[in-house]
Amino acid sequence: DEAFLDVTINKKNISLASQVATKIRSKINKEIGLTASAGISINKFTAKVATEINKPNGQKTIHPDRLEVFLNKLAIDKFFGVGKVTAKKMNELGIYNGFDLRSKSLDFLEYKFGKMGKSFYEIVRGQQENPVNPNRIRKSVGAERTFNKDIRSEGFMIEKLKIIATEVEERLSRIGSKGKTITIKIKYYDFNLETRSRTISNVVQKKSEFFPIISELIYQKEILKPVRLLGITISSLVNDNDKKETFLDLQCKFDF
Repeated sequence: DEAFLDVTINKKNISLASQVATKIRSKINKEIGLTASAGISINKFTAKVATEINKPNGQKTIHPDRLEVFLNKLAIDKFFGVGKVTAKKMNELGIYNGFDLRSKSLDFLEYKFGKMGKSFYEIVRGQQENPVNPNRIRKSVGAERTFNKDIRSEGFMIEKLKIIATEVEERLSRIGSKGKTITIKIKYYDFNLETRSRTISNVVQKKSEFFPIISELIYQKEILKPVRLLGITISSLVNDNDKKETFLDLQCKFDF
């Protein structure tokens, strides 16, 4: 999990953003025993890239004075919006890193990549008008577990899913939400992923209400491969007042 935090305004009277990151990472570890990584920079893109540098339990600051040098060296497939297909196209155009991308004009990039061309032109120059929005619509509530040993029996999967379902019920109850779509996530030993879903007419919150559907989804088709991970998600949410619920999503991996 990850989140962005805008610390442009110094609300805590802490002189450096890196000190904010250190304090948050320390608090996460102290209170819930998890490590966290942080990236600190001038916008979401460079902060997220910085987070990847000193994983799994570190942080990296990309200072504005070093931003151009950093982006020039960055591999092109690390830029937002550059997937395998786009990266291949860019390579064919002689674009392999940020320096190559910066050398291309706005007209050229828009001609070759359409609307995304302007985004590529700006992001390689450290320009990103995408502010942090802490109030988002929660679309789903879920929980999942990865197992030390792969699971082969559907009956054993049901027992594990009962434990996961209890956690999902607690989370739904805590935020006062109910949902209509029940989804199970199955990741196999070879990392292939499968989901099975069902949408019902009434909203549910309690395990006793949605777990029978979980069981039906497990048994609707034979599971032929060992399972590495199981998860449950409840979506199409409404809260107890039949209104969509908003939340501040600050979880285990922090991008500053």
